[in-house]
Amino acid sequence: MTNVAIELLIAGPRSATFSVDAERHLHARKDKLAWQVLEIGGILVAEGATKKVVFTVTDLEPDQPYRLETGGTRLEFITRKETAFLDIRDFGASTEATNNAVAIQRAIDALPAAGTLRIPAGRWLSGPIFLKSHMTLLVDNAAKLAAIATREDFPILPARHADNRILGTWEGVAESCYASLINAIDCRDVHLAGAGIIDGGGDRGDWWSWPKETRQGARRPRTVFLSACEDVTLSGLTIRNSPSWTVHPVLCKGLTVADLKIENDPDSPNTDGLNPESSSAIRLVGLHISVGDDCIALKAGKRSPLGGPDRPTERVRIENCLMERGHGAVVIGSEMSAGISDIAIRNCHFRGTDRGLRIKTRRGRGGLVVDIRLADSLMEDVATPVAVNSFYFCDADGRSDYVQSRSPLPVSVETPSIRSITVENVTVSGARTAAAVFYGLPEAAIRDIAFENYAVSFAPDAEAEVPEMASLLLPLRHAGIVAENAVFSRLARLSPGSIHPDQD
Repeated sequence: MTNVAIELLIAGPRSATFSVDAERHLHARKDKLAWQVLEIGGILVAEGATKKVVFTVTDLEPDQPYRLETGGTRLEFITRKETAFLDIRDFGASTEATNNAVAIQRAIDALPAAGTLRIPAGRWLSGPIFLKSHMTLLVDNAAKLAAIATREDFPILPARHADNRILGTWEGVAESCYASLINAIDCRDVHLAGAGIIDGGGDRGDWWSWPKETRQGARRPRTVFLSACEDVTLSGLTIRNSPSWTVHPVLCKGLTVADLKIENDPDSPNTDGLNPESSSAIRLVGLHISVGDDCIALKAGKRSPLGGPDRPTERVRIENCLMERGHGAVVIGSEMSAGISDIAIRNCHFRGTDRGLRIKTRRGRGGLVVDIRLADSLMEDVATPVAVNSFYFCDADGRSDYVQSRSPLPVSVETPSIRSITVENVTVSGARTAAAVFYGLPEAAIRDIAFENYAVSFAPDAEAEVPEMASLLLPLRHAGIVAENAVFSRLARLSPGSIHPDQD
């Protein structure tokens, strides 16, 4: 047996997350791989077997050297230091309480720098809590932190700080929002970990009944909200049942999310999985996402009189992820006015999503999307595997002549630009509409598109349907690469199904 390659992704004080043979697999292996963690002296600490390429080991001790052994390979690592280990029960939290927010916040406030706050086994109802810098929130196995149902007990976060900095956004615009179950604002060095569950409470209360409206002048909350944070890690947890977007980092830098499971009801509105917005230096590894909207959506603000984040989203790595059932697996836009660049998606598995890689924008957005790479991945039963659309009919004027006109209009700061898209070593089975669709503006064609080693097969029972959300599009069935106002730099080693239309 060939020795496996091990990478330590995240080392917390009491857990560690690894990837094993990530280059040779997607999200999961065919067979289980046995592993064990030992103290350096040889005493066995933990053992198990994993089919997942990315997995987390819990119940470790802080500031201790350990050795992971698996597949003939050894990796030594040291857990993070810890100054204190506090338990929410010691601050008045109880599984019998109807709202533990005050007790949990009291424990957070008492936690010294580099301390860990433990949420032990049990179901703990809570309103929104606010983390602080240099802390670990540890959700134990068999623990569930669950949001309360009463909206009146949720504080409302303003759109901006007192100094006018943007605090939060709603679909790319600075707006007031209800606080999330877990909030981190202007924090550094925050670690969320464990094997437990964070339940956003979307099915409790009325959150899903007003998806595009406001209540008390505020938009719906996320489940985990990170604003202007740096060096944040999330690992091992299950986050589910979100009122709206599940994990929303905005204006953040240095975010690693590994071995996370995100699951929402398939009919829940706008419950995207993970939406980095105007953020940079992001690594998303070994995620399993199944939600009611997009699995991963990269955003960068929207032009609006209310203002929005004006930083680009850049340097994002998405690896070894399984994305299921959502509207799109990896989506860029439609809020992209500040620009999105240097996005690499590799060794991922898309299954049963409406679209695989999707880029969506429209006149009025402006912004540049550039250097998008999808490689070494598999798509199964994805209706439209690659979709790039410059006529996305979002917003009240989305079907107006200005947005939908196929005649060239003057180029301005409101004209979006898309270029440098590479798709290589990707296999698709069960596609329905087309191998790929590109709908560029006549005044701003999509440029520098490259496909290499792209193999597509179609679902035989597919019926013709419109492949993207735009006016004037024809339904497609079993089409090849469909392109309007798009310029290709390379088309190499494509399967016949990727090239030749077979429409009926």
